[in-house]
Amino acid sequence: MDPLDLIADAKIREAAEKGVFRELPGRGKPLQLDPMEDVPAELRGAYSVLKNAGFLPEELELQRERLTLTALLDACTEGDERAALLHRQRDLELRYQLVLERRRRGRTRGGQP
Repeated sequence: MDPLDLIADAKIREAAEKGVFRELPGRGKPLQLDPMEDVPAELRGAYSVLKNAGFLPEELELQRERLTLTALLDACTEGDERAALLHRQRDLELRYQLVLERRRRGRTRGGQP
């Protein structure tokens, strides 16, 4: 293991033993992930304007649905329901990757996304 990793692990363990992590905001709640993390930086401003106007591009709608499905899967324990959610998640992931690929191809040819 890298010496920096060992130092970081030791510092994290030390902080946990002192209880530093017990009072963090949002403790015990799901992380609020940035739904625009996969959106190219040059498009984020325009997407924010569209979002504020009540319109989201397809990839952001799919990203939101991905986050929702992940939360549902984390909470789901029943076999049949979980299998259906996993199937839906695979389909959604494929749609999401296709949208990103279309967007990437549009940029590489100099066309509009």
